[in-house]
Amino acid sequence: MDILWILWTLPSVLAIEEMLMDSTTATAELGWTVYPASATGDSSISWEEVSGYDENMNTIRTYQVCNVFDANQNNWVRTKYIQRRGAQRIHVEMKFSVRDCSSIPGVPGSCKETFNLFYYESDTDRATKDFPPWMENPWIKVDTIAADESFSQVDLGGRLMKINTEVRSFGPISHKGFYLAFQDYGGCMSLIAVRVFYRKCPRTIRNGALFQETHSGAESTSLVLARGECIPNAEEVDVPIKLYCNGDGEWMVPIGRCMCKAGHEAVENGTVCRACPSGFFKTAQGDEKCLQCPINSRTTNNGATNCVCRNGYYRTDSDPLEMPCTTVPSAPQNVISSVNETSLMLEWNPPRETGGRDDVVYNIICKSCGGGRGGCTRCGDNVQFVPRQLGLTETRVFISDLLAHTQYTFEVQAVNGVSDQSPYSPQYASVNITTNQAAPSTVSIMHQVSRTIDSITLSWSQPDQPNGVILDYELQYYEKDQTEHNSSIIKSQTNTAVIRGLKPGGIYVFQVRARTVAGFGRYSGKMYFQTMTEEEYNTSIQEKLPLIIGSAAAGLVFLIAVVVIIIVCNRRGFERADSEYTDKLQHYTSGHISPGMKIYIDPFTYEDPNEAVREFAKEIDISYVKIEQVIGAGEFGEVCSGNLKLPGKREMFVAIKTLKTGYTEKQRRDFLSEASIMGQFDHPNVIHLEGVVTKSSPVMIITEFMENGSLDSFLRQNDGQFTVIQLVGMLRGIASGMKYLADMNYVHRDLAARNILVNSNLVCKVSDFGLSRFLEDDTSDPTYTSALGGKIPIRWTAPEAIQYRKFTSASDVWSYGIVMWEIMSYGERPYWDMTNQDVINAIEQDYRLPPPMDCPSALHQLMLGCWQKDRNNRPKFSQIVNNLDKMIRNPNSLKAMTPLSSGVHLPLLDRSVPDFSSFNTVDDWLDAIKMGQYKDNFANGNFTSFDLVSQMTMEDILRVGVTLAGHQKKILNSVQMMRAQMNQIQSVEV
Repeated sequence: MDILWILWTLPSVLAIEEMLMDSTTATAELGWTVYPASATGDSSISWEEVSGYDENMNTIRTYQVCNVFDANQNNWVRTKYIQRRGAQRIHVEMKFSVRDCSSIPGVPGSCKETFNLFYYESDTDRATKDFPPWMENPWIKVDTIAADESFSQVDLGGRLMKINTEVRSFGPISHKGFYLAFQDYGGCMSLIAVRVFYRKCPRTIRNGALFQETHSGAESTSLVLARGECIPNAEEVDVPIKLYCNGDGEWMVPIGRCMCKAGHEAVENGTVCRACPSGFFKTAQGDEKCLQCPINSRTTNNGATNCVCRNGYYRTDSDPLEMPCTTVPSAPQNVISSVNETSLMLEWNPPRETGGRDDVVYNIICKSCGGGRGGCTRCGDNVQFVPRQLGLTETRVFISDLLAHTQYTFEVQAVNGVSDQSPYSPQYASVNITTNQAAPSTVSIMHQVSRTIDSITLSWSQPDQPNGVILDYELQYYEKDQTEHNSSIIKSQTNTAVIRGLKPGGIYVFQVRARTVAGFGRYSGKMYFQTMTEEEYNTSIQEKLPLIIGSAAAGLVFLIAVVVIIIVCNRRGFERADSEYTDKLQHYTSGHISPGMKIYIDPFTYEDPNEAVREFAKEIDISYVKIEQVIGAGEFGEVCSGNLKLPGKREMFVAIKTLKTGYTEKQRRDFLSEASIMGQFDHPNVIHLEGVVTKSSPVMIITEFMENGSLDSFLRQNDGQFTVIQLVGMLRGIASGMKYLADMNYVHRDLAARNILVNSNLVCKVSDFGLSRFLEDDTSDPTYTSALGGKIPIRWTAPEAIQYRKFTSASDVWSYGIVMWEIMSYGERPYWDMTNQDVINAIEQDYRLPPPMDCPSALHQLMLGCWQKDRNNRPKFSQIVNNLDKMIRNPNSLKAMTPLSSGVHLPLLDRSVPDFSSFNTVDDWLDAIKMGQYKDNFANGNFTSFDLVSQMTMEDILRVGVTLAGHQKKILNSVQMMRAQMNQIQSVEV
């Protein structure tokens, strides 16, 4: 325990005595009342006021009595009225002398050497000669007073008085004042002086707090609580500060304390909190002294809590305020380059000045200067840096994948923790190099143009870095079940080749590489394609045979028609011939792709899934990732929130999916496949991948953080709280993201509100690109039902996808219509409590979901368009976006509502608007319309029966306390439907 704290617990002796009466200060007769009163003037029969001297020979007025020869003495003397002035306990100091009875010759046995002290309370001065009566009751006895020393007659005929001093106290007293009385019952004594006072604890400063004068308690053991007030510029710590004033006017038992605020220090024994002088600071509350400002910093006023950095010097958020301000480093020194074809090793020495910090790292800026116009531009993302481009801690870096015969400038920047606060660019050293001749880079994209029973036509893109003129391409292929040793090779002068002599229905592995004068580049990743089976080929020929015969009128026309038919057959055959193996692959096709349009590449076409991850997802050092908390559980492990701080960039809040320990290689491949997919997308309405961690444990996928979570939960939590325009804005964002995915030839397969994430600005983003659930047989999740070997979310899936596993952008459009319904119904479960089989049967019979409550007719018509049975009649996502844009530009188009009673699909409509007759109580009805939170409101408003509820108006709904506009409309519509149902029942009864 703190020594100072122990000292404060010791009682103080500096009590204050407030005098109520002091007989020694009287300048005239005291005039106290005596009993019995002397009628003859004989002073020996009672108390008598006489002049005398105290021990210092000062003249005083005293009372004395010495009637020891008469028995049964009862002599009283009473003071004048004494006001207590708020005191609860009174102290009486009595100075007196008593003569020794044995020194009086001939004294009988009635001689006493003691007297009694009494008090009597009164709110007014009302005592008389006879009142209060001269007896113990109503007087209250305080004590019998005895002398410590008595005196006797001495030589020379004189007397040597011995003065005794006794103090007695009494309480509690509650009246405005009191009288004191002294009773003699046969003694010889003199009452020399009487002082009446009470005690107070003095005004004091303890533990940094000021305590005002406080009266002592009513009892000798009483403790009176006093609250302290912190001295100026001090604050309480932990608990309110208190002291206790005991019965003797002493402070004790301190509780709590005050400490000087930040920018102030304790002086004058802790009684003053003084502001830190100029050039000094104190960061926090406490007993610490002010500190002198660290180097390169200063204060702008007294009482500073921190020191401001001088111009050109800075401090990071994590730097302690006691740390000197620092500056940016100077440029690195002695940059050395070593070129090897299209690769480069850069090395350098640290800067001469580090700015006073030890967190210096290096960034590499790459500029290509081969444009021929004298200017340099930043290098593309294809250039590789090992270990990385930014935030290097070592003084060397290996750079590869540069263009051949190209001049580059490399700037080596030195940065530290405060570089981003400087208004100036980092200091750097630069070096110019020219690359040598090199082989071309890897071919990254290959796709199938067409196929027949024994041939496949392939096309591929030119390498990103040809490094010269491409002379030709070499295509290597072999059967999937064989090895590379059994491969065949063909060459092509162009980026297209026809591979013939293949087996019907065979699956083949293909790789391609390019050649320049510098030699061959590396082979591309392995990709799988399959020829048509004989059955598929015969079926396609039979379908087109009438066209062939009908077009044989002329030889030239016949030949042209045959070519056209074969091409069409090949394409249709490819479309229909998805084997069990290729069904798992989402192939990209030639299609009608706009120039420069990026095409989605299925990571499952890579034999090594790690290659797809490296190509499409950025590897992040695990030291840049900080997990804060677990926010959920995913299919493969925990989902967390945390922070990502990449070198040279601001820290950002991210979502982190982790792969649980003990995973299999297949689970790792399936887990990372989502990152390989997500990494190919870049759109404001598609969840953004920040990167992956694969070289450390746990394996992670890091994405942007969406504050409001999944759309379905978000809507249910905010039921009725958005305008129609806000909901249409959400729909437009989702449609825009799906248009982007459709343009990339990506089919989502699981579009639902649960797979849409919402950020703090209500921006909706498409997410959940993991396809593994479709490849497993586990049906524990009722959302996904097995169908043809995989799991399908029946309520969101188009009929052709359920029946034939035909997933296309058109089936995604069907799912989008369900998402529209989810949004407009604030997260209602599609088809309510119907079983999955009931849903399939209902859709087959052309039943469609009815409009949600308050759903504009235009939106429900768009939903119905998405649910066309013929997928070719459904709108494209581009058309959906255009339609929603028109609605947003013309809000009046959203005012027309679809009547709840319209349509012929009554089985589904009945579920949308519950029949009130199926419920026993109003509470049950409120639960059914998801307004159960207003049960007490209805009960307090006496709307406890369906008859009363059916007559409610908007004013009634407001009166019971429904304040949200969306909830008001929902309840009012349900009330109106209840009224209509009642009227219908009554008409039937009539």
